[in-house]
Amino acid sequence: MTNEIGDFLDYLTYERNVSPNTIAAYRDDLESFTGFLCDDYFTMARDQLELARVDHLAVRSYLAHLSRRKLSRSSMARHLSALRTFFKWLVREGAADANPARGVATPKREKHLPAVMQTSDVALLLEQADTSTTLGLRDAAWLELMYASGLRISEVVGIDIDDLELRSRLVKVHGKGSKERIVPFGTKAEAALRAYIAVRGELSDDPEEQAMFVNYRGGRITTRSVRRLFDGYLRKAALRAGISPHTMRHSFATHLLNAGADLRAIQELLGHASLSTTQKYTHLNDWQLIAVYKKAHPRA
Repeated sequence: MTNEIGDFLDYLTYERNVSPNTIAAYRDDLESFTGFLCDDYFTMARDQLELARVDHLAVRSYLAHLSRRKLSRSSMARHLSALRTFFKWLVREGAADANPARGVATPKREKHLPAVMQTSDVALLLEQADTSTTLGLRDAAWLELMYASGLRISEVVGIDIDDLELRSRLVKVHGKGSKERIVPFGTKAEAALRAYIAVRGELSDDPEEQAMFVNYRGGRITTRSVRRLFDGYLRKAALRAGISPHTMRHSFATHLLNAGADLRAIQELLGHASLSTTQKYTHLNDWQLIAVYKKAHPRA
């Protein structure tokens, strides 16, 4: 299957223009499946593996194998989705007669309420950057913007100088699937951004560098660096474990919802294609449900 996998990845790259991260995920998942078939299921060399021998029982056995490895149901569902897409392409290309993954049931995903920070904890975290230094001003700016606009960590590091409109307090965000959206931010984030922009030249004086947030060498800061810095500020604030940069996004959505924002407006701000996805990021406390019920029901 090695040649077929290579051709499939080329198709995704050059015809579908899929992102490099997605390509890497497909490659890893398909290589994992191939390794299982050769090492555990059929016990044969990779160059002897024939597509015609792969049926729905092989796919189901692979999911059982992933389960024994303690993979989460969401990860198992991703592996199955990769197999479905791969075999669907093979059928369309005439390289396979049927899609063996099509009739295999998708593992039901665990339902978890997202972690959400209290507004007081958010305020404490946002105060941790040392604004007497250039790097501290930079960190205070991306922290404020992350919470103010509900941005993903990848969206924060992807912001260019021209993406910001400080006077209107708007930022152009490059989201998943190369989708762009315009998101507002507040006065606190504006002030933090203006303070950082005033000293950004101390980190990068290269006119060709368009990144808003740069590292000490003057290049675009990475998501890994932002995660490391975020964890450091979390420890400095002595906040509970389990909080991540994505928790700020959950908190952004939940705090807006709790204050009466419309769910569809939050959907637009987060850049979700489906409203059901937004609902996973937001939840109501029991007392709020009771309050809404008492206010809205005619016989409450």
